Amino acid sequence: MATWLQGTIIENRQWCDDLFSLKIKTDPVDFTAGQFIRVALDIDNEQVARPYSLVNTPQEPLLEIHFNTVENGILSPRLAALKEGDSIQVADRTAGFLTVNEVPDVPHLWLLATGTGIGPFLSILKTAEPWERFKKIILGYSVKTPEKLAYRTDFEALQQQHPDQFCFVPFVTREKATGTINTRMTTSIESGEFEQHAGVELSADTSHVMLCGNADMISNVKTLLEARSMRRHLRREPGHIATEKYY
Repeated sequence: MATWLQGTIIENRQWCDDLFSLKIKTDPVDFTAGQFIRVALDIDNEQVARPYSLVNTPQEPLLEIHFNTVENGILSPRLAALKEGDSIQVADRTAGFLTVNEVPDVPHLWLLATGTGIGPFLSILKTAEPWERFKKIILGYSVKTPEKLAYRTDFEALQQQHPDQFCFVPFVTREKATGTINTRMTTSIESGEFEQHAGVELSADTSHVMLCGNADMISNVKTLLEARSMRRHLRREPGHIATEKYY
C-alpha cells in the first residue's frame, strides 16, 4: 500500500469558476511523465482520496494537479478552497500507463484530450523523449468555452519551439473563439478537418493515439479509430490506441 506524504500548497491557480490547478511541495516522488497520483484530505474524520494526473515533469520540484470542481462533490470543492500554506496528503507512488515509453515506434503521435484530461499530455510534452522519438506530434484539446483552455500559452510556446514537429489544435464547442475550431473533435475527425490541420493522415500504419478526458469522447473516438483498423494497445499485443484507467 502507498504511504502518505505530507504536502504543502504553494499555489492555487483558478482558471475560471470551476477549473483549478494546485502546485504542491512534498518529498520527492518518482514517476514517469503522463502518470497520475492520489491526493487526499481529512474530511469529517475520514481520509478522502482521488487520483489526478500530474502536470509537472519528473524533473520539476513541485507536483501539480489540474482539476475541475464537481457539484456536490466531496473532495474537489475542498481542494479548490485550499490556500498557500495549507496541508494536503500525497501518495508516495504513482501509477498509469499513459506514457511515451509504452508507445510503439511510429512517426506520428496523436494526443487527444478533453477538459482536465490535458494534464498528462503537458507533462509528456515538457520532457525531451517525445521530441526525440516522433516526426510529428499532434495535440487536439477540446473544451466548452475559451476560458477553459488551461495551459494554452504553454502549448502555443511549444508550437513556436517546434513549428515543423508540433501541431496544436484547440477545439471550443460552445462558442466561437479566435484560433480554435468550433466543433467537436469527433466531428472534425469524421470530416477529415482535423487531419487537414495536422497535415498528416491518422492511420494505423503511421499513428499512435493517446486519449484522456471525457468518457464519451474516449468511447466515440475509439469507435472512429476502430473503423480505420486501429485497435487498443496492449503490452502483449501492440496496437494504436492508449487510454488511462484511474481505478
